[in-house]
Amino acid sequence: MIVAICGAGTMGRGIAIASLMKGHSVIIYDLNPASIVSAIEFVLKQLDTAVSKGKLEPTLRANVDLRSANTLDDLADAELIVEAIAERLDLKRELFSALERVVSSSCILASNTSSIAITALAAGLEYPERFVGLHFFNPAHIMKLVEVIRGKKTSPSVVDTAVAFALSLGKTPVVAADVPGFIVNRVARNYYNEPQRIVMETAASIPQVDTLMKSLGFKMGPFELMDLIGVDVNLDVTTSQWQQFYQEPRFTPSLLQRQFVEAGLHGKKSGSGFYEYNDKL
Repeated sequence: MIVAICGAGTMGRGIAIASLMKGHSVIIYDLNPASIVSAIEFVLKQLDTAVSKGKLEPTLRANVDLRSANTLDDLADAELIVEAIAERLDLKRELFSALERVVSSSCILASNTSSIAITALAAGLEYPERFVGLHFFNPAHIMKLVEVIRGKKTSPSVVDTAVAFALSLGKTPVVAADVPGFIVNRVARNYYNEPQRIVMETAASIPQVDTLMKSLGFKMGPFELMDLIGVDVNLDVTTSQWQQFYQEPRFTPSLLQRQFVEAGLHGKKSGSGFYEYNDKL
């Protein structure tokens, strides 16, 4: 399958790696040409690492089909497009409207959104029946779960194809209802928000909270995980879910997190977040 990925950030790169490792062709598009170059270098390096660890056959690595796209017109032959850009409804709608004018009628349009309703994203599209949610988790080439979200007008056959694609990547697809935050991020808000309240109330420090949660069996503490995801990205998801639930108090974004974002402390990708990092992602 020819898979086009719009957005050369952390999630887009991970989805590209997962797709290439299972023999799919990949095209990467981003508004920033430098981001595309950086993404391709990163993806190829990860594939080389996979070969050295015995997780990828050398022959498959030698024959990977990875291309860059300078314009949306370069995505014309894509069979599936996965959007992984900023978590903003207006930007995503604008992109999908533009894509509809370029791709074939059989091309499936998918969003990696973690919180915005699929029905809302498909509103205004000429063919909303081919629009579906494909929510990967970071890092996308490692994490097994993929939420497949069916919008109000999504065709059942498109959902089936999305599930089949996730399975082809060795993932575990779960079909989720089209509600804000879907399944995982709705549950996860409590994992992020409550620890921040604890810290703001000075009941415990950030390292203490993370250490405690890991001692209970979690692989990462909430603050470590927010740094990995991106403190800014995590805040955007929380804010989106809070707004879509009509300012439901339990989803209220944390002032602590907003302060970190306003200070440019976005986590690993910026070199500093709730913790300090020697190397940016």
